[in-house]
Amino acid sequence: MSDYPDLSTDEPVNPLPEVTVEQLPDRLREAVGRAGWPSLMPVQARAIPYLLDRRDMIVQARTGSGKTGAFLLPMLERLDPNLHKCQALVLVPTRELARQVAEDAELLCTAAGFRSVVVYGGVGYGEQVDALKGGAQIVIGTPGRVLDHLLKRNMSLEHLKLLVFDEADRMLSMGFYPDMKALQRYLPKRNFQACMFSATFPTHVLRTAREFIPEPTFLTLSREQVHVTDIEHLYYVIPGMDKDRALVRIIELENPTSAIIFCNTKVRVHYVTAVLQRFGYDADEFSADLSQRDREQVLYRVRQGGLRFLVATDVAARGLDVPELSHVIQYEPPEDQEAYIHRAGRTGRAGATGVAIALVSAIEKLELNRIGKRYGINLQERPLPTDADVADVVGQRVTLLLEARLRQRDGLHTERSKRFVPLARSLAESEEESAIIAMLLDDYYQETLHAPVTQPTGIPARKAPPKPEPRKEAAAPKEPSTRAGRREKRAQRQSGPTDASAPVPSTETVAMEGAAPRAEPEERQIAPVATAPPEVVAPVAAAPEADSIAPAGESPKPARSRSGRGRKRDRDVVEAPVKTSTVEVAAAPVVEPAPEAVSAPEPAPAAEPAPAPAPVVKGRWRPLRG
Repeated sequence: MSDYPDLSTDEPVNPLPEVTVEQLPDRLREAVGRAGWPSLMPVQARAIPYLLDRRDMIVQARTGSGKTGAFLLPMLERLDPNLHKCQALVLVPTRELARQVAEDAELLCTAAGFRSVVVYGGVGYGEQVDALKGGAQIVIGTPGRVLDHLLKRNMSLEHLKLLVFDEADRMLSMGFYPDMKALQRYLPKRNFQACMFSATFPTHVLRTAREFIPEPTFLTLSREQVHVTDIEHLYYVIPGMDKDRALVRIIELENPTSAIIFCNTKVRVHYVTAVLQRFGYDADEFSADLSQRDREQVLYRVRQGGLRFLVATDVAARGLDVPELSHVIQYEPPEDQEAYIHRAGRTGRAGATGVAIALVSAIEKLELNRIGKRYGINLQERPLPTDADVADVVGQRVTLLLEARLRQRDGLHTERSKRFVPLARSLAESEEESAIIAMLLDDYYQETLHAPVTQPTGIPARKAPPKPEPRKEAAAPKEPSTRAGRREKRAQRQSGPTDASAPVPSTETVAMEGAAPRAEPEERQIAPVATAPPEVVAPVAAAPEADSIAPAGESPKPARSRSGRGRKRDRDVVEAPVKTSTVEVAAAPVVEPAPEAVSAPEPAPAAEPAPAPAPVVKGRWRPLRG
């Protein structure tokens, strides 16, 4: 058997015959008599034999079909009235349904010695705790409040014999799945009987059923009745100009997983999309006015399940296949009768179920009925939900969400939140300040249930043109490195003491490393000194950089140049000896020589030739790279 069977064709293994009232056990027959039922409903006649046989069941049955009696009557035979523990647990989606099941349980089971209790959120715990500790054998409630009592140890499932999920499809649409999974941890490890009743069986309901009932027996009413692959056709009569607000109320009541909303014109598509987005829903439009790129982005979100509501026209949505689409809403009836079939056929595909909803006026209702007669569609009219109906459903949802969040808080968080209890009481007691509480609840509800899904990034967005990079300014000249200063000191120690009479360079004339030498005024540039004899060959350096000027008697240090051409010129000057006179560059301030020294320089003594300059030691410096 496949994971998602066709309930219209799959028959239970070892099928059991239907039963009548006369064939029921005595306790069950007496209970039917107290209820005043002349005969059993079809779902009761088919399901009761399997439940008495202790089989795990998944039963397809609509609301009002008598399914409550189908799982309550077998409890009279399966449970022990002398054991005052929870033996049967019935989980329901709403408090109204919980009260209804509790009334039927009291009618059918109380006379047989069984006690039942109904538990749901939004009310105090006192009476519920007293009934649970009093030994109620049948517990009926919503998953959130049942989980609260389990966490507080007000009840135990140790003696559980029968677990029932009533209206499982609505339970999942209400957002109870996390509570259902959390409750699963408290179920006994031993075998117990589990049953699930649902009007429809979309894939997510069957998937959830497999998590709680590994090997169920599937049972449907009959092959002629609606089955898992059918589409439920509903319509609402909308008076006047209230169609947009009516759409919002229907969405809140139905709470569809995903839906396509059809309109006849592009203008109406844009309007409905704007209304839904303003109400906080994850909605987008799909019409011929969109560019090809925007259409691809919308289609990508739809196929990936990242868009909840798609508003479209017939032409734009032609050929569009949305996986597991739960609802089709026709905001405007189609102009062509055949278009209704194409619209409704978007849902209920691939073995899933679906709901087709039409919003019509009193005149459009006549045309819709003609479509139903032509194609043999069973159209069901539903009363338009009021604001009070929506407020009740929304209140139940936000209550279970807040209770679930409260259960996740640890002791420290609970202690921290107590500081706001006085404020909460004062706000609740004031009619004017109640708007603050309503605002907080509305924001939490919208962010939790209707927040837009993060858009997938499968289609890359158009890239913006690159911005021009700012122009880089010339780097500021670097300060003289300390390494160069250490080299200069080593050169001074190797050359010995210097002539005290030699002029000392001024700090004003020393340029920063890597900068070009600064031109000095004409009268301060060069001061000629004694010329060496012609026969003396001395390596002469070109005019040194300002930062390489050394006092007389020291070896001049080649300057670091900023370019490769400058470095090559320095090597050529150092290595190539030239016959010329030694020229010394004086540093500012220039000491003017005596007039007689300038006019008649005293020649060097013959016996003592002029000392050769200190040899330049190669490898003592390394020019700076580019």
